[in-house]
Amino acid sequence: MKSLRPEQFAAWRDFRRELHAVPEVSGEEHQTAESVADRLRPLNPDAMWLNVGGTGVVALFDGAEAGETTLLRAELDGLPIEEWAEEAERPHRSRVRGKSHTCGHDGHATILLGVAESLSQERPQFGRILLLWQPAEENGKGAPAVCADSRWASEIPPPDKVFALHNLPGVPLGEIVTRLGSFTAAVRSLIVRFEGKTSHAAEPEHGLNPAAAMAEFTLGLLQRAVPERNRPDFSVVTPIHSEMGEVAYGVSAGAGTMRFTIRTWDEEAMLQWVHRSEQWAQQCADQHGLNVECSWTEVFEANENAPAAVACIEAAARANGWPPNRARYPFKWGEDFGVFTQRYEGAMFGLGAGMETPALHNPDYDFPDDLIERGVRIFLSILQQRHV
Repeated sequence: MKSLRPEQFAAWRDFRRELHAVPEVSGEEHQTAESVADRLRPLNPDAMWLNVGGTGVVALFDGAEAGETTLLRAELDGLPIEEWAEEAERPHRSRVRGKSHTCGHDGHATILLGVAESLSQERPQFGRILLLWQPAEENGKGAPAVCADSRWASEIPPPDKVFALHNLPGVPLGEIVTRLGSFTAAVRSLIVRFEGKTSHAAEPEHGLNPAAAMAEFTLGLLQRAVPERNRPDFSVVTPIHSEMGEVAYGVSAGAGTMRFTIRTWDEEAMLQWVHRSEQWAQQCADQHGLNVECSWTEVFEANENAPAAVACIEAAARANGWPPNRARYPFKWGEDFGVFTQRYEGAMFGLGAGMETPALHNPDYDFPDDLIERGVRIFLSILQQRHV
């Protein structure tokens, strides 16, 4: 691996800040994807595909000798969150009202471009390297869309190994965090709609008001949750939104809708929750003479880290003099890279963003530029370690 030059770090920092200033939310990453593609073209990848799974970009770098295909993934999308920083303190603050890169995908995308730049200067010795800039991670739609793209596994070679990183505020800057098994939780969002019948508010007995069923269902879900992280049946239920009837004081409501997120450590536990939630909703509806409809959205499969992939990451960290730290528990947030680790051998790992860095999705958050070099180095070392 050739040494990285100081002028490269400055260029990567500047590009990251360019992306930060013009965030695009899930499914709308057209300018972001074009910025990535413009930087890729002079690097002469052996193949490049655009608009993969929507706005995704994939670059292929061929090795000198036959070998496995390894995929590295970064994300393109920002969030519908207003950034709080003033231009005086953060000149690269978001210029798009109500949108920001408050999860660090601008930094992840830049790290992958740094890897591409290094691969263009020194092609891999073995196999093939796929670099994926994926759209729509935040709503869980991007990874499934990439895998469903007609070019995936036909024109684009299917990977043998997959790797991704995510920055971790609250962890010492640059620390490499690994974990065997689940790295991030399985997450699904539940929508429950109870249908009854309106009536005069003075005579609710002539209608079917869903309020009692909605309350019982909510309490039932919350009581069934097991939020202790050390439990294998860990689960978190979070009520998100509820609406019922209209603001009409003479009318007893005849319908109501509730939304929740449910989190478990693995897919098996999640499927049990899906069944039990729908069963509980039907029981509440039957008890109150209502109809009920359940649907699920924003599905994030658990990231299941394979032992060999974790060993590869940890060997890469040690090769750089960075002792890795194994997390005791998975992280409770969802990450749609789980679509890949459920299908291919691989792993996600964490990159500490600093103890004082604001939390992910916080309006004060900004990706630490010092992480770019370390992210590039760890990815390049992973690519070397995979053939050792």
